Amino acid sequence: MGQKPITFLRQVISLCVNPDLLNNESFPADARERARRILQGCKGGSLGSYSDSVGVEVIRKDIAAYIERRDGFPSDPDNIFLSTGASDAIKNMVKLMVRGSGRDQTGVMIPIPQYPLYSAVTAELNAVQVNYYLDEDNNWALDIAELERSVKEARQHCTPRVLCVINPGNPTGQVLSKENVREIIKFAAREHLFLMADEVYQDNIYAEGCAFHSFKKTMMELGPEYSTLELASFHSTSKGYMGECGFRGGYMEVINMDPQVKLQLKKLVSTKLCPPVSGQATMDCVVNPPQPGEPSYESFIKEKTAVLKSLAERAKLVAETFNSIEGVTCNTVQGAMYAFPRIALPQRAVEKAKSLGQAPDGFYALQLLEQAGICVVPGSGFGQREGTYHFRTTILPQPDKLKIFMDAFTAFHNKFMKEYAD
Repeated sequence: MGQKPITFLRQVISLCVNPDLLNNESFPADARERARRILQGCKGGSLGSYSDSVGVEVIRKDIAAYIERRDGFPSDPDNIFLSTGASDAIKNMVKLMVRGSGRDQTGVMIPIPQYPLYSAVTAELNAVQVNYYLDEDNNWALDIAELERSVKEARQHCTPRVLCVINPGNPTGQVLSKENVREIIKFAAREHLFLMADEVYQDNIYAEGCAFHSFKKTMMELGPEYSTLELASFHSTSKGYMGECGFRGGYMEVINMDPQVKLQLKKLVSTKLCPPVSGQATMDCVVNPPQPGEPSYESFIKEKTAVLKSLAERAKLVAETFNSIEGVTCNTVQGAMYAFPRIALPQRAVEKAKSLGQAPDGFYALQLLEQAGICVVPGSGFGQREGTYHFRTTILPQPDKLKIFMDAFTAFHNKFMKEYAD
């Protein structure tokens, strides 16, 4: 998508991969110091060695320090599990929770629309998918009454044990308010649910008045009644301002887990030996970036700010453009990297799709690809309320490409609506 890598991250990784460069003064002193520190924590001083299954110890310490700075509450490195992207950690946590059959079978509560990893993992591990719907009319907010409806209905046929929350949202781009996070924590405690907080987009906040509120911090602030709730929260190198998806770096922090269960979790992650050590090193750069006074600080902040500022501008542009097109409505893209507009498909288009054995929004998306060369993901792939149609598109293309995309989309949509007008 044309985003340039953050120089400091790539410098540290280059140095870790090729330690012969550590004495090369063309690399900033702070990048060389970070690389030395990471390599000293690696077995044999090499990124090519296996690490501990839970991750390199010095990197887990840096992650714990980052969480402490972010939240203002202690974090224990022993609660940190590095992973192959956040998705691998999410899968391991769901696997740990699965048990029973019939009404005792584990239910996993998933937001709809959802990132399809959750439904895929739930199906693969033979758990029961328990849907709760986000409120599109209220900018995809999470309504506690809807959670209560969902858990009550699910208990007729399974045992909900896990509540998954994605904040900021994928594909919906909403950012939960502090009050909403509090309500969710109280609900999870009341219903005895293990809380999984997917927080990989925590750096991607764009809308005025929005802020990222971590579940851990909010839980601790609520005091003893809630601060003992079992929680796993996830972060990644793939999102944010970094976009380093291919390194497959991620982690989870697991708190308040029974020691015997935690031991089983460690056994579970050990079956895959260890996450990619290069991805672990990338994660270290994210949680331990240049500090004021260090040689790389100014250029790092400049690059990071430019990426996030540009994403915020594109988030606004995409939502405004969609809302200017007849038959398309789009909520404010408050955070993350996606817009999830709703399309009012004519009945003739719906019937045509059904005659082809396709979901109506899938038919629309295929026509968009064939006629305009634009690839979006139909809303039916994420889940949506019956009778509504959406698609997910990213805000990642650079501004010049984004304008071409939006112009081509507008022309296609108007032609499509005219062709299938009732």
